[in-house]
Amino acid sequence: MLREAWTIAIETMSWMELRRLNERSALMRTTTQLGIKDAGAIRLAYGLVIETTRRKNLIDKFINTVITPKKIGEYNQGIQAFLRLYVYQTRVAKNWGKIHLKEAESIASLGRSILGWQTLREVELCLGFLLTRQLAPIMEGASETERIALETYHPLWFVEYCTKLFGKEEAIAFLKGSLNPPPTYIRINTLAVSEEEILEKLVAEGIKFEKAEPLNHTYKILGLKTPLNMSPSLKSGLLYVQDKASCFAVQTANPSPGNTVFDVCAAPGAKTTFLAQLMENHGDIVSVDFSTKRMRTWQMETKRMGAKIAEPMVADARVSVPIVDEADLVVLDPPCTSSGVFAKQPSAKWRLSPKSIANMSGIQQQMINNCAEKIKVGGTLIYSTCSVTLEENEGVVGQFLKEHSDFRLTKITPEFGSPGLANLTECRRLYPHIHHCNGFFIAKLQKV
Repeated sequence: MLREAWTIAIETMSWMELRRLNERSALMRTTTQLGIKDAGAIRLAYGLVIETTRRKNLIDKFINTVITPKKIGEYNQGIQAFLRLYVYQTRVAKNWGKIHLKEAESIASLGRSILGWQTLREVELCLGFLLTRQLAPIMEGASETERIALETYHPLWFVEYCTKLFGKEEAIAFLKGSLNPPPTYIRINTLAVSEEEILEKLVAEGIKFEKAEPLNHTYKILGLKTPLNMSPSLKSGLLYVQDKASCFAVQTANPSPGNTVFDVCAAPGAKTTFLAQLMENHGDIVSVDFSTKRMRTWQMETKRMGAKIAEPMVADARVSVPIVDEADLVVLDPPCTSSGVFAKQPSAKWRLSPKSIANMSGIQQQMINNCAEKIKVGGTLIYSTCSVTLEENEGVVGQFLKEHSDFRLTKITPEFGSPGLANLTECRRLYPHIHHCNGFFIAKLQKV
C-alpha cells in the first residue's frame, strides 16, 4: 500500500504543477490514470499531498538551501514532487526534530522504484543533507514579513495584503486560522422527514453532533463511528455536508414558499437544495451554471435531497442570465479566488496573485450586474463569496451600488459573523479563526 500511496502522491503533485489543478481534480485524474482503487492508499496519498502542498513555500525554501545553485523548479515534475514529499515526511511531520534514518532510507528506496534510479540519481546525494540541515538559520535570516509567511505557510505578497487589510495582529491570527480545516458541518433535510427523526437516526448511527447556533437545520459533527460518506442517512438524502458559512448565506436569503428564485452559479447543488427546503418545495427555482459536468452533479444532488421545484439551466452568467421572467430572489455565489478556504484547498494560495484578484472581481462585477436585471421591485439579491479580499467583496458591492441607485443594502439576520469593511457594515464577514468555518462574505441587497 505504501508504494501505491507514494506513486499516487508523486503523480498527483506532478499534475498539480503541470496543469494548475487543485488537489482533488489531480487526485481523481491520477487514480483513474493508474487504475489504483485501494481506498487506504488513496487516503494516505491525499493526506500527503494536502499537507505537503500546505507548506510548499517553507519546504521549497529549505530544499533550495541544499540544492543551490539550482532551484527546485529546474527539475522535472517527478523529482520536484518527490523532494517536497520527502522533506514533509522526514522533517516537517517530525516537527523538524528526531531523525528516523530507516524511514528516510525506505522513502529513498520508494523514490528509486517509482521514478527509476537513474532519474533520482540526480538528487540522491542531497537527501542526506535534507535530513540533517537545520531550519533555524533559514528563519533567522528572513525578514519579519517573510518569517510570518514561512511560519503561516502563505505567499509573501498575501501576508502583506492581509496585514494592510486587517492590521498585523489580526492578519497573523487569520493566516494561522487558515492552516487547519474547519469542523465538518451538516444540514438536516426536512424535506424528507422531521428534523427530530433525522437526529434520532444520526444518534443510532453513532454520529455525535451539536447545533451550530444561530443557524437553522445546521449541526457541527463532534464524532463518528464510521466515515461520514458511509452514513445511510447521507446516502438517502437526510443530510447534506455543507459548511455553516454556506448555510448562513442561504438562510440570509430567507425565501418563502411560492417564491420565484434564481440560483446563479448553482452547481453542485448545496444552495439549490437548501433553498428548496426553506421553500417547502413550493415555488420555482431556476439553477444556472456554466458547467455541464458540474450540473450533472447538481442533478444527482437535487434528486438525492428531494428538491422537486428546481430546474437546471446551463448558461454563462458573465454574458447574461437568459431567463425571461423576473425573480423574487436571486442568489449569486460567483467564482472567486477561494482565499477563505485555503485550509481545504491549499494549492489555491500558490496559484493566487494580485492580478488574479483583479481579474476575478471584474468577472464578479459582470455577474452581479446581469443578475440585477432579473429581480422584481421589492425583490432581493444575495451576493456571497468564499473569499476574504476587499476587491471581490465590498469592492464589488460598493461599485454595484454606485451604478444601481434602485438597490440598497439591508440588514442581515440573524446577526452572525463580523461587519463588512469599507463602511459597508450591513454586510457580514466570517473568518476561520473567529467563526470556525470557511472564510466568507455575504451582502443582502433589495431592489426598491
